[in-house]
Amino acid sequence: MKLSVVIPAYNEEKRIPATLHAIDTYLKKQDFDYQIIVVVNGSHDQTYEVVKELAQDVSNLIAVNLAKGGKGYAVKKGILEYADGDVVMFMDADNATPISEVSKFFQYFEKGYDIVIGSRYLDPDKVKVHQPFYRILLSRASNLLIQIFVAPGIKDTQVGFKAFSKRAAKDIFRFVSISRWGFDFEVLKIGFDRGYKVKEVALSWTEHGGGHVPLKAYLESLLDLFKIKFRSLRGDYKKAFKES
Repeated sequence: MKLSVVIPAYNEEKRIPATLHAIDTYLKKQDFDYQIIVVVNGSHDQTYEVVKELAQDVSNLIAVNLAKGGKGYAVKKGILEYADGDVVMFMDADNATPISEVSKFFQYFEKGYDIVIGSRYLDPDKVKVHQPFYRILLSRASNLLIQIFVAPGIKDTQVGFKAFSKRAAKDIFRFVSISRWGFDFEVLKIGFDRGYKVKEVALSWTEHGGGHVPLKAYLESLLDLFKIKFRSLRGDYKKAFKES
């Protein structure tokens, strides 16, 4: 088995070294192969240069530099063009969820699930440090709308720790059209529309602060939600994929 770990990174020069060393240290101890793909998207700092330098010490590290594009675009690029693992996942650069949590996912792939996602809401005791209260309220309200429109039964669509079988990853991400924060729930909607089995698993999560999600992202995501619902109703995600 091989695991591909895709990490989108925007202005993460300070946090990315600790994250990559932690991932590498854990994965070296496992009995499967792995690759770590950091996709730097439109950063204004030295994130790409830092990652390139770290490739001397971190095993199986690939650094990709994009001039522009949001988180969704970076993840899509990493998965479609660089990931070749049997299980393909993406996680956040701040290491809010440690890579060791992926060990909880493998049993579900063995049981026939195609998509396994982490959740902060299934077991609140696993959330070590919480977001500010207003962000929790916004997140819960947004998630309620997302459940109603595109992801019924999924309690946490936005946590940056999701894994896919290789077949599901390569199929789903061809259809992803949202380049920013809304891509998380577009991925899930595509998965549901294309008949993939989804499992949500409680995981450990710690708010580190210093993130790059502006408040306006909640409004942008709301607009994306309606776009995704419309595309789904039109049947776009069920069609055979055609290269543009």
